[in-house]
Amino acid sequence: MSDSPTQNTEDALLEEAQTCGTLRRFAIFSKLSGPGWLQGAVTLGGGSLAGALFLGVLAGPHLLWLQPLAVICGIILLGAIGYVTLSTERQPVDTISQHVSPVLAIAWILGTIVANLVFGVPQFALATATVMQNLVPSLNGSESAPWVIGVILAVVGFIVVRQYESGGSGVRTFELVLKILVGVVVVSFLAVAVMIIGSGQLHIGSVLAGFVPSLSQFTEPTAPLAEAAAATGANEGIWRGIIADQQRDRMLAAAGAAVGINMTFLLPFTLLRRGWTRRHRGLAIFDLSLGLFIPFVVATTCLVIAAGNQFYNRTDDVIGKDGAIIANMAGSYNASADKFLGIQSSPAYVAADSPEAKAMVRAALPESDRRLAAMLASRDAGQLARTLQPLLGKTGANLIFGVGVFAMAVSTIIMMGLMNAAALGALFRKFNDRKIFLIGASMPLILGIFAPVIWTGASRAALAIPASVTAVTLGPIAYFTFLLLMNSKGALGEHQPKGGARWLWNGLMAFATTLATLASVWALNSKGLPGQIGLVGLLLLAVFGLAGFIKRRSAS
Repeated sequence: MSDSPTQNTEDALLEEAQTCGTLRRFAIFSKLSGPGWLQGAVTLGGGSLAGALFLGVLAGPHLLWLQPLAVICGIILLGAIGYVTLSTERQPVDTISQHVSPVLAIAWILGTIVANLVFGVPQFALATATVMQNLVPSLNGSESAPWVIGVILAVVGFIVVRQYESGGSGVRTFELVLKILVGVVVVSFLAVAVMIIGSGQLHIGSVLAGFVPSLSQFTEPTAPLAEAAAATGANEGIWRGIIADQQRDRMLAAAGAAVGINMTFLLPFTLLRRGWTRRHRGLAIFDLSLGLFIPFVVATTCLVIAAGNQFYNRTDDVIGKDGAIIANMAGSYNASADKFLGIQSSPAYVAADSPEAKAMVRAALPESDRRLAAMLASRDAGQLARTLQPLLGKTGANLIFGVGVFAMAVSTIIMMGLMNAAALGALFRKFNDRKIFLIGASMPLILGIFAPVIWTGASRAALAIPASVTAVTLGPIAYFTFLLLMNSKGALGEHQPKGGARWLWNGLMAFATTLATLASVWALNSKGLPGQIGLVGLLLLAVFGLAGFIKRRSAS
């Protein structure tokens, strides 16, 4: 059997899968898988890394159940998108325009382009920082290195995406490259987690217990942090509120962010590019499970385990033995302490009108408050790698962890190019135009080269806030749109789910849509005026979609 089966051999394998045993069917589906791995390459990026680190810092292993639940909701949506795409054998953007609303179709395309252009930039920054801090430390401090690394990343990304555009074996070669990158991510972080558990630093029982959902975490700190809050005496209520708010924010953010708006646009493009049809619907669901769910859950679980073991309920990486704040953690600690002081509104802090005055107020905090502020201080991948050095050795920590993070960033950079190429083709209604494809692919890659000046200070906020609002607004709209399409006889015809299958699809989609909407509303509420604009946009798009769906269904 060929490693790169042609369409004819794929069809023959699918026929065999209908009658063979379970193990043989698993082997066949694994061989034919591909688009799902591309989804895994997108979602295993800097956002997943930051989210997993934050969960580990905040709750240790207690929130391990959260990200699997979040990605399950995303897979429900992607499963519906795959079903609609393969049942109609056409691009969903056309199906949405015809059976729901052209406004939603255009919003979907533009939202994807915005997400690709803006959120591709921090992936360049992450990859560059990993090279300079972990893989080639001699470059640390170099002013030219970020630009050189950025150009190399952009060129490599363009070459790989161009391979996809060539079609045929190029598509499968592209998928193989991304499978390897995803595999490197998973193996790297799995190795770290296995070493931590094997060293006896973490009991496997506490890891397994972390997969049991606990809704009390929406409102209550975990037990160790609750004890730390109680130790602050009169300030316990403030700290418990801060911890609960952070847990709730992270839980809702994870519920809405495991699958981004650009990922929803990518899936149908890659399914049709592979030549998949109605006969591949079962394979498409398996593909998402193998290529997205398993790598995402394994990698993020290992990251949460590593971060929780090194940072959860600990202060030794923030507060030195002499009681002073360690220099490279001062910014994170100050932000954590200032949040508490701002809520407490002590006269001294309110009167502090200079950085020096605020520093004096922080220094005067009781030891129990300083410790809790240190526990909640945010950490990044570089800090995690440094804390793993006693376990893995300096070279081992930098290499194992650095390779995983670098593969994370590079795979996402490549996929940003592919997603933007697909979206630009859809915008101009030229899905197979080579020139449009290559222009679209190059846009986020060229922008990423300028990460050293774009993804910093005021310019970072100016880009990230509107892009985040756009993505968060359109997320639940994608769920809602495909919930409507799964119930559209005009769109699906004889392939519309019936009986128990229809009830199952509607139940799953309603559950996932509700969670995504709650997460979106919560996130938008925290973004001030831009968030309020996003809420209005969310409502208007939902109205446009529902009205258009009802009108078109009545007409048919």
